[in-house]
Amino acid sequence: MPVIQVSVWEGMSDEDKKKTVEGITKVFEEIGIPKVAVTVVIYEAPKTNWATGGHLHSEIHVNRKTKTEKDGQ
Repeated sequence: MPVIQVSVWEGMSDEDKKKTVEGITKVFEEIGIPKVAVTVVIYEAPKTNWATGGHLHSEIHVNRKTKTEKDGQ
């Protein structure tokens, strides 16, 4: 039966993981797959190991924070 892999940034709370797993499982139940047959695996990666558009997210978010701090002053 289905094995769903979810990749997220490091630091997702246990409560948010639980909500995510329950929501994904519910979607499969709605299409007739028993919840005991649904497996969800959450992979956490640090922002230093995740990039979009050629930029590490660790750098993108530091730059956004710095810009926001400057704009707020």
